[in-house]
Amino acid sequence: MPQNTDVKPWAATVLTLFPDAFPGVLGASVIGGSEKSQIWSLETVDIRDFSSNKHRTVDGTPAGGGAGMVLRPDIAAAAIDSVPRNGRAVIYLTPRGTPLTQNRVKELAAGPGVVVFCARFEGLDERVIEARQMEEISIGDFVLAGGEVAAQALIEACVRLVPGVLGKIESTVEESFEDGLLEYPLYTKPREFEGRAIPDVLLSGDHKKVAKWRKDKMIETTQARRPDLFKAYTARKEPNTGDAT
Repeated sequence: MPQNTDVKPWAATVLTLFPDAFPGVLGASVIGGSEKSQIWSLETVDIRDFSSNKHRTVDGTPAGGGAGMVLRPDIAAAAIDSVPRNGRAVIYLTPRGTPLTQNRVKELAAGPGVVVFCARFEGLDERVIEARQMEEISIGDFVLAGGEVAAQALIEACVRLVPGVLGKIESTVEESFEDGLLEYPLYTKPREFEGRAIPDVLLSGDHKKVAKWRKDKMIETTQARRPDLFKAYTARKEPNTGDAT
C-alpha cells in the first residue's frame, strides 16, 4: 500500500546557544533510528545567529540589578520568529514552569511537534515570553545550567509516543503514570539472583493472577513513593455518591 505523502513527520525545533549539544541522546537507539527513517524530525536554531553584535552577545544585565545576565527579548524574539510554528506549541523550559506530566506529553505527541527554547544565564526576558505566548514547562524542582538537557528529555518523552517509533504500542500501556500510578517491578532471567528469586506468581502462567499482582504492586508502590499521585488516583476511583439531577 503506498504511503500517504501528505502526512508530515512530527517535528521538533530547538532554539539554543549550543546546537552542537544535539542530537545527543536523541540520536541513539530507536529514537535516533526513527528520526533517520523520517518518522520525526529534529532541527536546531542557533540563537546567536540573531545577534547584531560582532561578538554575537545575546544577553544583558538584569533590570533592577542582581547577579547574572538575562537573554535579550529582541534577539530571542527574532530567533523564535524565524521558525514556522505550523500549529506547534512554543515551549520555554524553566524551573518556574508548569510541571511536565505524561498527559501533556501525550497531547504534544499527538500534535504536529514542538518548538523548544533553551535558555541560559539567569533566564529569558519576561516580555518575549508574554509576546510570543510561550508555554512555560518544568521537568522538575531543580535547576540546570541551561535548557538543553530538559529539551532532550521532553522531546524523547514525546517522540516515543509517535506512531511507528516503538515496535509495540503495548509497551507504553502499562508504564508509570498511564493510570496515574507508578509502574510495577520488573524481572527477567536468571530465576534467582544473589539469593533473590522472581516472585512465583510471575512464573505461574496464570495471566489473571499476574495482572492482579502487577496492579497491586502499582498501587502499593505509588502509595509509598508518591502519595500525591495515589491521592489523585483514589479520588478518581471513588464512586459518585451525589444525587442525580
